[in-house]
Amino acid sequence: MSIIISKRGKEAQRLERTVIQEEEYLQKYIYNNPESLPLHEVKEDIQLLILAREFPTESGPIDALGIDQDGDIYIIETKLYKNADKRRVIAQMLDYGASLWSRYADPAQFSSKLAELVASGFNMSLEEKLQDFYGCGSEDVSELLHTLKQNINEGNFRFVVLMDRLDDRLKDLIRFVNQNSRFDVLGIELDFYQHEDLEILIPNIYGAEVKKEVSSTSGRVRQKWSKEKFFEDAQRRMGSENVQKLRQLYQWSADEADSISWGTGALTGSFNLIFDFIHPTRSIISVRSNGDIVFNFKWMEGVVEPIQQLGESVRQFSDRPVSEDILNTYITVSVERWSARFEELMLVLKRGILEVAATFS
Repeated sequence: MSIIISKRGKEAQRLERTVIQEEEYLQKYIYNNPESLPLHEVKEDIQLLILAREFPTESGPIDALGIDQDGDIYIIETKLYKNADKRRVIAQMLDYGASLWSRYADPAQFSSKLAELVASGFNMSLEEKLQDFYGCGSEDVSELLHTLKQNINEGNFRFVVLMDRLDDRLKDLIRFVNQNSRFDVLGIELDFYQHEDLEILIPNIYGAEVKKEVSSTSGRVRQKWSKEKFFEDAQRRMGSENVQKLRQLYQWSADEADSISWGTGALTGSFNLIFDFIHPTRSIISVRSNGDIVFNFKWMEGVVEPIQQLGESVRQFSDRPVSEDILNTYITVSVERWSARFEELMLVLKRGILEVAATFS
């Protein structure tokens, strides 16, 4: 398939798909750009972090091992369409999962190996990397690591096959496995195009149409939250005064955002603000029923200066470590930090979104 690009409706050019010659290219791309995987179609509020490439198992190295903010584990295998038998990749990924489950019967060994690879790849501890990426505190990190260990112990994994093009028989196999097993297998096809120094990526996901309520840890089942359930949970957690402020934030969100999506967390609810002019499907701000407000700066693309300014303003509200690289992180503001300064935070939020919007007008 070819695509057409133009500049303000003129100078149209046809681009043909770029043939990817090496799997190494796909591996590096996903390692550096995990947000390019359209996993939000399965889990709307996902914040994917690739922690290791070539994670060792007795069945061979996993191309990429990722986690999300809930401690779900993603086994990602990259292949090229030119490979002889694409269908074998399903068995290969399941073999990796079985090896992780059996080799790391003591989950502490898994976290220890993961910490070793993170220290080598990012030059920081596993705890520091999680705090830096998710903008969370030490208690949240401890809970996340506990969840990871439980998922390893119970063999709960999500399998992702990533290819430059998916074979039709492989698509059918993915759907069949998802429909008739407890496994989550997703196929992602990445169309690449190049124009001068630009790379254009068009991702397509297969298997997401079979959505299952997959148990993650200790019998916890992900659920679809609603406005009513969200505020019931918030009331239980933080009391009437702060819930009233959250209702004000929700009303502003309903009035200003193009849409609001509801999260699927097993324990904590969330609503997510989507502004089409920034991204048509991904939320830039998530509000959780425990009072955390998360600014997803990693998903704000193409508006560098106003995002940087908004990030610097939001940074002052956070009592958690915040990466200096505002444009490649999340910033979490806890209820303890925003409650007493709610009007000030709302002013920063309103002004910041207006400035971002102005860049698209």
